[in-house]
Amino acid sequence: MKGKVAIAVLVLIGIAVYSSFFIVNEGEQAIVTQFGKPIGEPTKKAGLNFKIPIIQKVQFFEKRLLKWDGSPNQIPTRDKKYIWVDTTARWRITDPLRFLQTVANERGALSRLDDIIDSVVRDLVSANLLVEIVRSADWKPKPEEYYNRTQTSATEQSKETAEAAPLVVQQGRLGITREMLAQASKLTPRYGIELVDIRIKRINYVESVRERVFQRMISERERIASQLRSEGEGARAEILGQMQKELARITSQAFRRAQEIKGAADAEATQIYGQAYGRDPAFYALSRTLQSYEDYPNTDSTMLLTTDSEFFKYLKSTER
Repeated sequence: MKGKVAIAVLVLIGIAVYSSFFIVNEGEQAIVTQFGKPIGEPTKKAGLNFKIPIIQKVQFFEKRLLKWDGSPNQIPTRDKKYIWVDTTARWRITDPLRFLQTVANERGALSRLDDIIDSVVRDLVSANLLVEIVRSADWKPKPEEYYNRTQTSATEQSKETAEAAPLVVQQGRLGITREMLAQASKLTPRYGIELVDIRIKRINYVESVRERVFQRMISERERIASQLRSEGEGARAEILGQMQKELARITSQAFRRAQEIKGAADAEATQIYGQAYGRDPAFYALSRTLQSYEDYPNTDSTMLLTTDSEFFKYLKSTER
């Protein structure tokens, strides 16, 4: 019986000793509480630590960066463009004691960050033009589209011109997110939280604005396509004109060369004929007369000749 009691006592002592120590891992920080109240300073270094068993408990908190993801919000910009803005942030617990006293746990911290970051994002998006939010500070419009205007001149423009004319970016998305971080960081230390970064994950138009943007994009592409087609037609007309000009030049030169060759051939033929027939004029006269006899029959004309005509000279001579 005494042995069993001794074993039980040893077991209880072992449990008490085991529960008197706790281990803080790398990337963690801890606070010892007694009846729900913090005792001593937070433990931020990794290692083995002591606490009073049973009456003291340990609360562990992350020392590494934590993630916050907000819900997409529909926010109007300064130029009255309604957009969906989806943001994210990175934060860490820098003061575990204050963190425990104000928000208790990570869920409570995320709820506070929802209020702080969403409010800052809404204020800054509403205070800036859409082009500032979607572009970077070093972005420049194309030279042919460049149109620099001040706030005063912008109000003097018509609505269509104001929507179509690109603006010069002053801050850009990076500058705006840095301003978001600076403003939100002023409100988080009271909860023992440090905001490390705020980023805009995605920006999208609301449905009505999106349709107008798509139509504008389609119109722009159609304008570019029409311009390219017009330039193509101009190049085509120029090429066809050059081709017709070259064709006329080649045809003219060929016709002139053909006429020169034909004239030279006719002259040479005439010379040969003259030389051939000059050797026997009587034979030439006979040959030409016989050719005229062959070509004479013509149903569309009538020729009246006397029997004394030179046309029948050779026929008469055959009768003798």
